[in-house]
Amino acid sequence: MAESKISPYNLADLKNTTDDALGNYMRSLGFQQDNKTTDIKLAVGYVGCIIAAATFAADYKLGWEATKTWTAVAVFAYMMLNGFYSYWVYFVEKGLVFEGTKSGKHVSISSKTNKHEPTYHLTITTNAPSTDPRKIQAPFPTWFTADGFFVAKPFQQWLASSVGVIGDADAKNAMRDQRDELAAPKMPAAEASVPEDIANGTVDSTGLENKGKSNKRSKRK
Repeated sequence: MAESKISPYNLADLKNTTDDALGNYMRSLGFQQDNKTTDIKLAVGYVGCIIAAATFAADYKLGWEATKTWTAVAVFAYMMLNGFYSYWVYFVEKGLVFEGTKSGKHVSISSKTNKHEPTYHLTITTNAPSTDPRKIQAPFPTWFTADGFFVAKPFQQWLASSVGVIGDADAKNAMRDQRDELAAPKMPAAEASVPEDIANGTVDSTGLENKGKSNKRSKRK
């Protein structure tokens, strides 16, 4: 169980904590993380900060008249960088949490949540056996306690049993039946359906045979 406690009602905290746990889990299985997508985003952000800082420093030391042309160029460059940054985040990165490779098997995992819905959505793309993205989801209470502590075991079992590449790397947690129960708890049989005898009218809800009741009524008459 995680030592840090978060609010179980804060969707952003639930997602961020789970995202961090996912990356740590994948690295613990020996997946070599590819940071290229994240590095490009960070590089663009740093360049934008450098442009803004340099423009401010030049204007402070040289004055507006001496720097207005370069300021206009800097503003245009910053706008272009900001546009590229937004494009990269929304259309390339798309909520990427982890991307890595192990033994020639590549996996890319993106996460998202929907507003007012305590459910963790993942999109997984691998190079084996299929390159088609797979979508899975599970409620956060599957691996968070009621008071906000993260429990790693059910989260790892859910991932290992849902994604073949991860299950191959962590066979002990690839328990498909247990995953199904965790992600979609089944209603007890007594609550899920009405016994056949009751449905057919042979036995009532108290367990007594209707036939016997009918005979007693006829005798009284």
